Amino acid sequence: MRILIVDDSLIFRRVVEEVFKGEQGIKVVGSVMNGVKAMEFIKSSANPPDLVTLDLEMPEMNGLETLEAIQKFNDSAGSGIGVIMVSAHTIEGAGITITALENGAFDFVTKPNAENALENMDSLRKHLMMRVRQFGLMRKKNGRGLPAVAGSAKHPVVVGAKPASAKAVSVVVIGVSTGGPKALVAVMPAISDAVEVPILVVQHMPPIFTSSLAESLNSKCRHEVVEASNGEEVRNDRIYIAPGGRHMLVGKTGGKTSIVVNDRPAENGCRPSVDVLFRSAALAYSGGIVAVVLTGMGADGSQALAALKRAGAHILAQDQATSVVWGMPGSAVATGHVDEVLPLTEIPPAVKRERMRRE
Repeated sequence: MRILIVDDSLIFRRVVEEVFKGEQGIKVVGSVMNGVKAMEFIKSSANPPDLVTLDLEMPEMNGLETLEAIQKFNDSAGSGIGVIMVSAHTIEGAGITITALENGAFDFVTKPNAENALENMDSLRKHLMMRVRQFGLMRKKNGRGLPAVAGSAKHPVVVGAKPASAKAVSVVVIGVSTGGPKALVAVMPAISDAVEVPILVVQHMPPIFTSSLAESLNSKCRHEVVEASNGEEVRNDRIYIAPGGRHMLVGKTGGKTSIVVNDRPAENGCRPSVDVLFRSAALAYSGGIVAVVLTGMGADGSQALAALKRAGAHILAQDQATSVVWGMPGSAVATGHVDEVLPLTEIPPAVKRERMRRE
């Protein structure tokens, strides 16, 4: 895989080059200081890069502007250059990163800070290489370019799990990871139009970024979208986003259903974990659940599907054709507990159908 590094810091560009050094199948083909230089490099290359690591704040052309320019180049040249954003761990940086992910960046990593430099460098290497390898697998599967989020399969797949109970839908729970912000932007407004019940979302993200995600979705959905807080009562017409780096559960106390946020160990390498939310929902809501597994790396959420199905939940999974990464939904389907495997844009209508079927 051919990689172009774009960052206004020469030191950080060298750090990223060192991360890739000696990695099999990876070649750094260029290292430039801003988006203007990046586009000059891309347009003048007989063989453009496959992937760009892209800083947010740069002179002349910033990260969002460069992402847009790369996407326009992809459209005009029939190319499929992917972008991994490199974000500062700040509120401002988180907001811009969420916008970039909603606009088609493959994923992001955060810049290490000066404290605990060696530990942070190891973390950067681990997370950056994980995303680069995952992009490579996705690219191999899809050819050049990301799947179209708005795309649809010719025929949605009905897996044929046992029908859910007739208990009215009282909650929608959603698990998502890589490719999530763009997928959520595509479906959450329609899902919130389809139901009045609470919607609980686990999106794998570190702290700060989930607050920005909630703020962005809040401007697009009929429901109020908030980053969940420990102890708050779960209400209709509200979407709760699990706080980055913390588990989100639901529990019943005195006849009321409340959010529980905690720092217990990660599950499936994830905190927040979809499995943690799904298990708690199975207990708190019994059969009145629609569960949705969207695009994402790994298998988080799959272990809890048996509990959801025993409780009478209706379970949906995004199909492979429209998933950026079919790890989580693919693993969910493999359990045999998924009721429908659908293109992304068919998921909100399926949620509405299930709500109406149970009324």
